[in-house]
Amino acid sequence: MREPIITLKDVSYRYPRTRVWVLKKINLEIREGAFVAVMGENGAGKTTLCKLFNGVIPHSQEGVLKGTVTVDGIVTSEASVATLATSVGMVLEDPEAQLFTTIVRNEVAFGPENLLVPPDEIRERITWALDVVGLSGYIDKPPAALSGGQKQRLAIASALAMAKKILVLDEPTSQLDPVGTKDVFSVIREIREKYNITVIMATHKSEEIAEFADRVCILKNGVVAACDTPAVIFSNRELLRDNWIKPPDVSELAHYMHERGEDFKVFPILLEEACRTVTDWYRGT
Repeated sequence: MREPIITLKDVSYRYPRTRVWVLKKINLEIREGAFVAVMGENGAGKTTLCKLFNGVIPHSQEGVLKGTVTVDGIVTSEASVATLATSVGMVLEDPEAQLFTTIVRNEVAFGPENLLVPPDEIRERITWALDVVGLSGYIDKPPAALSGGQKQRLAIASALAMAKKILVLDEPTSQLDPVGTKDVFSVIREIREKYNITVIMATHKSEEIAEFADRVCILKNGVVAACDTPAVIFSNRELLRDNWIKPPDVSELAHYMHERGEDFKVFPILLEEACRTVTDWYRGT
């Protein structure tokens, strides 16, 4: 079994000028190469949790942090954001908030340049990162000419050019159409399969999480309410209702049948599983 690349031990956090703890005594381990989805209703603490991994909390975001966050062997409270940036790349909800140069090439180069990476290595990183996200043909294009999904892939490339171990994404597809969403998730799958990069994503997209994630952690009022495989999480109707999480459509069907006294032998979370399960149920096998 792979060792944890991220460990949170008794972690609590509250923002300045408030007595409300946004995160409360969180204990969590994320293993290298895993894809962990963080889900929960708005205000549950998902974005705050993401800010722990790259050191924005406690270094750039004031407040009170208790407990220990260890990322790639580094205790985040003892290292700078710049140091953590060599291990952790961050992608935000709105790609427009991260893209500010006039050429795709310069956008990917910006982070490594600020980390004082040698020019030859920067060029190698640009080529590699754009190839990974499928934007090699856009290297001299302005970011403004890209579609929403392409802009988000460019933001991912910019993050990967700095850090090749951990990718943290905060609602990266919330502003994208289905095509853009599919493109982003496809890129993430390729990144994991080829480069063993650990992915942590705050999201509401149950359909895609059912297909791509290894584990789903549910946050509720700053506490980890559950953390398990997508199959276990999406089969728990009470947990989903309590946290305002919509399950995949095929899981909705299984819940509907259960409420009417008909249970499938296998609880489906993917379309292929549902097709097999419904066929077996219909045939009585």
